[in-house]
Amino acid sequence: MQKSRPQHFFILGICLVLGLAVLGYQLSTAALKIKEYERTVTVKGLSEREVNADIVIWPIRFIAADNDLAKLYKTMDVNAAEITAFLTGNGIAKKDISSAAPMITDKLAQQYDNKTVRFRYSGSRTITVYSGQVRTVRKLMTGLSELGKKGIVFSGMDYDSRPEYIFTGLNKVKPVMIEEATKKAREVALKFAADSKSTLGKIKRASQGRFSIQPRDKNTPYIKKIRIVSTVEYYLSD
Repeated sequence: MQKSRPQHFFILGICLVLGLAVLGYQLSTAALKIKEYERTVTVKGLSEREVNADIVIWPIRFIAADNDLAKLYKTMDVNAAEITAFLTGNGIAKKDISSAAPMITDKLAQQYDNKTVRFRYSGSRTITVYSGQVRTVRKLMTGLSELGKKGIVFSGMDYDSRPEYIFTGLNKVKPVMIEEATKKAREVALKFAADSKSTLGKIKRASQGRFSIQPRDKNTPYIKKIRIVSTVEYYLSD
């Protein structure tokens, strides 16, 4: 009986080794199948739209100078009234017009200024139009020369005086654009699958890129280009 015990352990050891070998083979086969199942392709789909801005912000900055501070303030008030009348008389609602307080500079109080300046005081003031009537406002931008003939001096070269155009209807076009971007991504994936003699499967993961809204070009800032890129990963099978 004692001699058969080592033999018994030997047989048990062989069985254990064979069992582990079979298990290892099965696990490796399963791993290969899983790896094969995890074959994927990642593609991108683009959707673009050109839209017109539906809001315009137009800062109208004008300047004046005088040696009499009281006269300067009066001149700026008169000019502001002229500009407001021009805007309302051409279809801009009064509620869409706002006026900032004048900014006055005393040149004699500036250490770096020449004491022989022609006008001691200079002032600037900004009237801002915030309106949904983009076309109307754009036409009025070219009509400021009428006010210039009345002696109003405009400062249109400053960065803060440039008009700004905004598109607020993104939520209306967003669903359609996402659908289009996803559809284009699938078209690319189908082409890849066909070229690789594979079958396109279900979506493994998808991510929606950010929407970007930029002017179409520097000359037409009132026309906006909306852009979205969707990234989609598909399963592939033979």
